[in-house]
Amino acid sequence: MADSDAHPGDLPECPAAQGGGLLPAELRAWMVLLAATGAVEQRLRTVVKESLDVSHDEFLVLCLLAEQPETGLRMTRIAELLGRPKTRLTYQIACLQHAGLVSRSSVCGDRRGIEVALTEKARRLLSEASGALAETVKEALAQFMGAAQREAMCGLVPDLVEEPKGR
Repeated sequence: MADSDAHPGDLPECPAAQGGGLLPAELRAWMVLLAATGAVEQRLRTVVKESLDVSHDEFLVLCLLAEQPETGLRMTRIAELLGRPKTRLTYQIACLQHAGLVSRSSVCGDRRGIEVALTEKARRLLSEASGALAETVKEALAQFMGAAQREAMCGLVPDLVEEPKGR
């Protein structure tokens, strides 16, 4: 494995990024994004387990909920956003609830609707772990792209503002 401090130019390029093959630029770009995503997920699994003691899939649920300032999300919306079957999500939510990281409540006026929200414990743990998690993502992305490409990728996400240094 390449040294995480190595400059992207010092690393072998992802084969899809080299071009010259049969794929058009859009598909080559997609392949680079898939490789970068895979690297991020692989590295995050260990950090997430060590810092939050949850699975990667449970972590994704926590991340979605962390973006909801004071409210939660309906179970059906979480399943939709993660592309997961609701039955699988029900198990993950139960595990998170048992760990004291989420709460579930009925949606007023909809007897079948369930809303899930982060607990204060989860907010505290995510806040404490956010620096290590962000650094893990940055290191994994550095395998596939330089700083300018990472900045451009972040620019694709609406309202994503880089956190000030020191946070």
